[in-house]
Parts: sequence; structure tokens; C-alpha cells
Amino acid sequence: MSSLLLDILSWFCLLAGGLFCVIGALGLLRMPDFYTRAHAASVTDTLGAGLILLGLMLQAGLTLITVKLVMVGLLLFFTSPVAVHALAKAAMKRGLLPLLADAGRTSPRAPNDAARRQQGLPGQEGAPSKP
Repeated sequence: MSSLLLDILSWFCLLAGGLFCVIGALGLLRMPDFYTRAHAASVTDTLGAGLILLGLMLQAGLTLITVKLVMVGLLLFFTSPVAVHALAKAAMKRGLLPLLADAGRTSPRAPNDAARRQQGLPGQEGAPSKP
């Protein structure tokens, strides 16, 4: 009976993790700009991978494989958010502006956002990269 319960819980974690990864992939396609895409990808990737790893740990039992899966999980848990934060910070430093709901209003950091958007200057997604 306990083995059946463990298998059910394991498969639930595996399926839920796979579902979160698919939702993250859809989020990448549906979100409007780089920052929201990065957020959707990082949150669902961390949660999806964590659930998949948990399901695999339940299947493996208390073995060396479980220890290795825990190490992989810790690596993903710490590096994925840091990597997305570094990408977002680099994009902000490069001048990529977030797509805001009220595009007519300027932010206090960059008062010429509206002018840059109207002129098509770099800072928008899809602008050519610097050599």
C-alpha cells in the first residue's frame, strides 16, 4: 500500500512539473516583452524542474541517486533566479525599456522614454545590437 501511495505521489509531482514547464513555454510565447518573458520562464522553470526532481527522488528512494538529484535541485534553485536577474539587469543597463501599461507616462529614471519610443531609438525590443 505504501509503495502505491509513493508511486502516485511521484507521478503527481512528475506530471505537475511537466505541466509547469509547458506553461512556462507558453508564457515565453505569449508575454509582450523581455522582462515578463524572463519572469515567466524563471518562475515556471524553477518550480517545474523542482517538482520533476522531487518526483524522481521519490522514485529513487534513499540512494546515492537521490543525493545527486538534491545537488542538481540546489544548483537549479540558486542559479536560475540569479541568471535571470543578471540578464534583466544587463538588458536594463543596455537600455532595453520594459513595456509598460501606460506608455505615455515616463519613468523617473529615464525621462525621455516616450521620446525614444516615438523616434524608434535603441532601448526597444528588436532594436539592432551594437557592434
